[in-house]
Amino acid sequence: MAVKKEPSFEEALTALENIVDAMENGELTLAELMENYSRGVTLSQKCLKALDRAEKTMDIMIKDEHDEVQELELKIEGD
Repeated sequence: MAVKKEPSFEEALTALENIVDAMENGELTLAELMENYSRGVTLSQKCLKALDRAEKTMDIMIKDEHDEVQELELKIEGD
């Protein structure tokens, strides 16, 4: 049995955008709307988790007065 590949952030975001477009089109049945809504929630959670991981691992690289690179932790307002 093949292992199901997790979509990348970009793939999940594109799929989520496609779901929104289809739902806004107004031509889906109630069952299709419910299925798309469920899939959209799952995709949005994956995107939010990916963004959260990226935010937590992001560092700022700066050069000091001696041209040496220093790494500083990114501080986000509200954290």
